[in-house]
Amino acid sequence: MKSSAIAVSGLRKAYGDNVVLDGIDFEVPTGSVFSLLGPNGAGKTTTVHVLTTLMRADAGAVRVAGHDVLTGIKEVRAVIGVTGQFAAVDDLLSGRENLRLMADLKRVRSGGQVVARLLERFDLTESADRMAATYSGGMRRKLDLAMTLVGNPRIIFLDEPTTGLDPRSRRAMWGIVRELVADGTTIFLTTQYLDEADQLADRIAVLDRGRLVAQGTPDELKRQVPGTHVRLRFAGLRELDAAAGALPGSTRDDQELTLRVPSNGDSTSLRALLDKLDQQAITAQEFSVHTPDLDDVFFALTGHATHPTQAATQDSRAARATTEAIAE
Repeated sequence: MKSSAIAVSGLRKAYGDNVVLDGIDFEVPTGSVFSLLGPNGAGKTTTVHVLTTLMRADAGAVRVAGHDVLTGIKEVRAVIGVTGQFAAVDDLLSGRENLRLMADLKRVRSGGQVVARLLERFDLTESADRMAATYSGGMRRKLDLAMTLVGNPRIIFLDEPTTGLDPRSRRAMWGIVRELVADGTTIFLTTQYLDEADQLADRIAVLDRGRLVAQGTPDELKRQVPGTHVRLRFAGLRELDAAAGALPGSTRDDQELTLRVPSNGDSTSLRALLDKLDQQAITAQEFSVHTPDLDDVFFALTGHATHPTQAATQDSRAARATTEAIAE
């Protein structure tokens, strides 16, 4: 059994009467990807700020790499790297200079060699001496993550790392994350893209209104949500009426001329369904099998819109608290 890179118990944070985190508990095994999902304002960024020592919790116990985030701030910061929602690169410096600056700040030995290796790893060698202001969004995100890796952190926090990236750049980032995990790095990922969590995460926790409403592997979470079904489309209402009569328990959509039939999706049940239609001389123009995905899980567990004012207030307070912590 893997040891825990992060262990959280009873974590609570509130701003006055507004409870942002309401006693959450989770563990992140070493060398894995743990993804925290939730609507805007659910408390994801606040959680990251607490785990990375940028904000003090009101209650609870948090250990990162075995160190308490309150009494072992220096020890925690020595083993983590953080990539925020927006690339923290200096536009007036080149890519190489950004990395060199980070290496100097962290007093990395053989900084020049480390910088060269990171530029090559992230495919930035050819653009290394260009100002970061000229980089594309994908290049900036890669440079930002490369800067995070200076010092070889054991645990990396990625707070919505692919926001605003095109599909190709997103997939390139996914490849980098997989390489890091293969090397033994632990990744704590928050993301708005459910397919990203599905692709990368070993375990997922869903945060809603400050509480964890579900935890598990992607497949475990999907199994919690019923809804596997066969979707049939017909040429007209006559065929739709006949099919609805032949398949009790189905749900029809007259406008789309479709019928949704509960099914486990295996070949035996599909054959039986089509045989029923054939016995009634009913022909479907098309059919497809739909199984629950993380979108279904997300909406089933958090089926509401977060109040935009509340979300904005929480974000602004979290940002202010982070600024104050850095200033200290």
